[in-house]
Amino acid sequence: MASTWAPAFCISSAPAATRSDASSCERSGRCGTATRSGSLLYASSFSGFYLPLFIVLWLLVLRGVAIELRNHVGNPVWMSFWDGTFFVGSSLLAFFYGVAAANVIRGVALDTHGTFFAPLWTDFDPRSATPGILDWYTVLIGLLSLAALTAHGSLYIAFKTEGEIAGNARRVGHWAWLATIVLTIVGTLATFAVQPAMAAGFAARPWGVVFSLIALAGLAGMGYFSRLQRDLPAFIGSAAFLFGMLASAAVGLYPKMLPAVNPANSLTIYNAAASTYAQTVGLIWWTIGMILAVGYFVFMYRHFGGKVRVEQGDAGY
Repeated sequence: MASTWAPAFCISSAPAATRSDASSCERSGRCGTATRSGSLLYASSFSGFYLPLFIVLWLLVLRGVAIELRNHVGNPVWMSFWDGTFFVGSSLLAFFYGVAAANVIRGVALDTHGTFFAPLWTDFDPRSATPGILDWYTVLIGLLSLAALTAHGSLYIAFKTEGEIAGNARRVGHWAWLATIVLTIVGTLATFAVQPAMAAGFAARPWGVVFSLIALAGLAGMGYFSRLQRDLPAFIGSAAFLFGMLASAAVGLYPKMLPAVNPANSLTIYNAAASTYAQTVGLIWWTIGMILAVGYFVFMYRHFGGKVRVEQGDAGY
C-alpha cells in the first residue's frame, strides 16, 4: 500500500504546490523550486497525465508482486500464472513508455491556464481537439517502444548469459530488431505527419540530424554485431539507437517541453521557466543526485559483472 499511496501523494500534491506563495517569491526574486513559476510543467503534466501515471505505477507493482509470489507455492500452474503476470506487466510498461513519449510529441489539450486532462481514449484521432492517451499514432509509437526495448533487453540477456539462454535471447532480439526497423520507418513518417513542428525544428536546427544518424548507425549495429554474436557491441548499438531517437525528438520539439493542440498554449522553456535562483538550486541538487546515481550503477554493474550461469532446475531469478 505504501508503494501506491506515496507516489499518489506526490502526484496529487503537484497542482496544489504550484499555487503556493507565488506572489511573495516573485517580489523577492528568490522563488523556490515548488512555486508556481517553477513547477508549471510539473503540475500540468502530473495532473493531466494522472491516469497513465497510475497505470504505470500498478504495472510496476504487478512486476514486483509476481517476482515475490512466484516461488511461494511449488505448483506449476501457480508459477506459470505469475510468470505470465510478470511478462504482461513488463510488456505493457514498455508499450506505455512509448505511448507517453508519443503524447508529448503529438501534443495535449492544454488550455490558457496550462491545465488539461487526458482520458484513456476519445475518438482515436491524434488530430482531435481533445485527444486521449491512446490513438492510432500513440499506439504505433507504443509498439515501436515495445519492439525496441524487447530487442534492447534481449541483447543484454545474450551478453550476460551463455548457452541455450543466450541463443534464445539472440533469436528474440533478431525478430524484435526486424520489427523495430519497420516500426521506425512507419513511426517516423507518422510523426512528421502528426506534428508539423518536428520538420520546422529540424529545418531551424539542421545539426540535429546528427542524432538521427546516431540512431540509424545504432540500429544497423544491432543487427550486424548480433549476427556475429558480438553481444556487447550489439547492446551498445541498441543503446545508441534509443538515445538517438529520443534526442531527435527533443531537437524537433525545442523549445517546446509540452506541446499543446493549440500551439499558443504550449509550455516552452521560456513560459514555464523557473527563476534563476530555483534553477541554480535545482542544478546543484541534480548534480549531487546524478553523482550518487552513477556511483550506484557503477557499484552494481561491477558487483554483478560477468556472465550469469543458471544451475540445473534454477528458475533464473
